[in-house]
Amino acid sequence: MATVRIPPVLRPKTGGAPEVEAGGDNVGEVLRALTSEHPDTSEQLFGAEGELNRYVNVYLNDEDVRVLDGLQTAVKDGDTVVILPAMAGGAS
Repeated sequence: MATVRIPPVLRPKTGGAPEVEAGGDNVGEVLRALTSEHPDTSEQLFGAEGELNRYVNVYLNDEDVRVLDGLQTAVKDGDTVVILPAMAGGAS
């Protein structure tokens, strides 16, 4: 199992939990396990075609999965997956 760190904006969808355990052989499977257990997280994380939403950044043990193998990045027991929604806005 991997530990998935939940950002504050998604915590209401995980019952307030800052971290959850989820199984899977790769990052995509871990995130799908999260959405299976907490269905309200699905549309925040994935688009209509099942791809990761572009404003969601995912890290495996502090490495951006985009520079690894994306959602196919292998996950081992004890790994940490961090979900970070991109922030937008600024001064006008």
